[in-house]
Amino acid sequence: MNILLFLIPISLLMIAAAAGIFVWAVRHGQFEDLDTPALDVLREDEPPARSAVPPDTTSDDDAD
Repeated sequence: MNILLFLIPISLLMIAAAAGIFVWAVRHGQFEDLDTPALDVLREDEPPARSAVPPDTTSDDDAD
């Protein structure tokens, strides 16, 4: 039963910390737009820009 004297205050501290983190997140707008980040995965990426310099096709092994 003595363990309850340790576990109850620890659990109350954890609940208070979770509530504090939740309040902080709400005040800082973390829950404002929940749909757009989920849809970012479905958007197509822009094609990579072509470089003006062609890739080097020679290797150092061929120089021998």
